Amino acid sequence: MKPRDDATPRRILTTAEVAEYLHVSLGTVHKLVRLGQISAFRIGKGFRFYSDAIEKLITDRQIKWPG
Repeated sequence: MKPRDDATPRRILTTAEVAEYLHVSLGTVHKLVRLGQISAFRIGKGFRFYSDAIEKLITDRQIKWPG
C-alpha cells in the first residue's frame, strides 16, 4: 500500500460508530451504503468507513436521506 501524502493516519469506523455519529439507525447506514451515498469497504461480513470520508459527506451536505 502506498503511503498517504499527509502524515495523518486514517481512522476507520464501524457501522455502529457511523450510525451513532450521524444519529441514525444501523439500517439507515446500510441503506445509504446500498444506495451509494456513503462509501464503505467490507471486512468479513461488516462494513468499515473512513472517518475523513464521512466528515466530507457531512460538510459537503452530499447525503440524500432515503425516504
